Amino acid sequence: MKYRSQFYVLLLLVLTAAARGEERLDRGVVAIQTPQGVFTSWRVLPSDADDAVYTLLRDGKPIAALDASVGSNYLDRDGKSDSVYAVEYNGDVSPAATVWKEGFLTLTLDLPDEQTMPDGSKCQYTPNDMSCGDLDGDGRYELIVKWQPSNAKDNAQSGYTGTTIIDAYTLNGKKLWRIDLGVNIRSGAHYSPYLVYDFDGDGKAELICKTADGAVDDQGRVIGDAKADYRNKDGRVLDGPEYLTVFDGETGAAVCTIDYPVPRTVRKLDRYAADGWGDNYGNRCDRFLACAACLDGKRTSAVFCRGYYTAVYVMALDFDGKNLKLRWLHKSETPGEGLYGEGNHNLAVGDLDGDGKDEIVYGSAALDDDGTVLYRTGLGHGDALHLFSSTTPQDDSEKFYVFDVHESKAAEYGMEVRSAEGKILWGVHAGFDVGRGLAADVDADNPGYEVWSYATDGLWSLDGKKISDRRPSQNFRIYWDGDLQDELLDRGNIDSWKNGRLATFWKINHSKAINGTKANPNLQADLLGDWREEVILYNAENPAQINIFSTTIPTPYRVNCLMTDHVYRMSIVWQNVGYNQPPHLGQYLPKMVRNKQLR
Repeated sequence: MKYRSQFYVLLLLVLTAAARGEERLDRGVVAIQTPQGVFTSWRVLPSDADDAVYTLLRDGKPIAALDASVGSNYLDRDGKSDSVYAVEYNGDVSPAATVWKEGFLTLTLDLPDEQTMPDGSKCQYTPNDMSCGDLDGDGRYELIVKWQPSNAKDNAQSGYTGTTIIDAYTLNGKKLWRIDLGVNIRSGAHYSPYLVYDFDGDGKAELICKTADGAVDDQGRVIGDAKADYRNKDGRVLDGPEYLTVFDGETGAAVCTIDYPVPRTVRKLDRYAADGWGDNYGNRCDRFLACAACLDGKRTSAVFCRGYYTAVYVMALDFDGKNLKLRWLHKSETPGEGLYGEGNHNLAVGDLDGDGKDEIVYGSAALDDDGTVLYRTGLGHGDALHLFSSTTPQDDSEKFYVFDVHESKAAEYGMEVRSAEGKILWGVHAGFDVGRGLAADVDADNPGYEVWSYATDGLWSLDGKKISDRRPSQNFRIYWDGDLQDELLDRGNIDSWKNGRLATFWKINHSKAINGTKANPNLQADLLGDWREEVILYNAENPAQINIFSTTIPTPYRVNCLMTDHVYRMSIVWQNVGYNQPPHLGQYLPKMVRNKQLR
């Protein structure tokens, strides 16, 4: 009876995890050639014992037994470039990993063909925003690549664009499928946020995105009218039906398509209309955001959003494997109320009030899990947003904080820190558009996160004290060198705040960041190996290639795979949305390790 009870408890845990869409990951072993030997690392999972002993296998034979006194990484000085590595724990042996012989991994993708526009101009493609998900349920991530045409446009710009194309690949470079969103979806940073996650809890991720007439799935099936072309003389799409489609993660086939819950016609395309979007050329009405969120504490919902400069509409939908069903629809249609005018080019997701359900930080405001307004600060639109958990120099208790920067010259703050409940704790007035800002724990001598932005020179502690006149780079934060602080990723470089340059990816195989001045990676996530993060950049000389980088710096710390942290995992889902922002943990890493709550 004892073993039967244990079986039912285990079954309940598995079913609960599946209902939430939590992933069942393998060890993610990675092996990288270095001048000193082969550096290997692997995932620590939440189910592992605190005193776990991992056995590293080379070519099927044990070479090291690693107890809790060391991290989940090992430098095999006798390893060869043709060696094969695996990790054994509790009798289970991981899938084998071959060595990255050049010190990084290059995948060759299927570069889309050049396209010709109605005006005779042509466009070519490069890999743009990427995401990841376990598409086939084997415990390993696949990569989802959005291809962006060279004539992609910001919403404020006129002109034709090539179609938006989305592919899926294994980490061995095998192409799984291709989806072409067609001529009636314009290409650019704000038109096509896409969500990759296991929304129906079957252990396999789906892709959900906005579609229109003429979109084609990997099976060659067309959504809507294959001949429809709603582009006007300016290359904009202001007419025609809009849809939301779920695509099967294994096959790329369209599973279900519904009308987009909030069409552009919900408000007038008239800049002078009091009930309009604020312009008449499709700029503000086509500002889209999206995220995944666990809104009932059980299952993860897909959340799609329309508008942030004026009216805001947020729609939460559940997918049961066959159908999309609207959970709730939030409308903020009145100036000065709710989310109206408060949206950023990005959003964030986390349980702000501790009830086990996610809230959505929507720029300068936030929604509760039921779609009602949690708070509104009135500080308006901004370009960069960060939700994170931290202590402060004055308070060792761990709490959620929001750091935001603002565009309005008249705003009280150009940058500000607020509590999870929306109380502004402190800020700095700028009097100009503050385009960039970052929050990260870069200084081990200052407890908790630090924040900084273009609003002012210098580095600030979380309690509002200036601790340095020097301002770090303001792009992405990353875990890389093995200590418990963040490093900085910007334009293909990784820097430590105190120790300087650690990596120069841009010197390797023509690696390049994406999205112009934003200069962010195609993807940053804990895809493989131990808890440090991987970076993906494309080859500027050969855009059919992407380069994947993983650290080879040893670390003594054992930390659970970051993708098992809910806030971090939701961050990876929304990383491709709008102006890409880096992921953050829902736990403060130094404190968690100190208390052995992560390892």
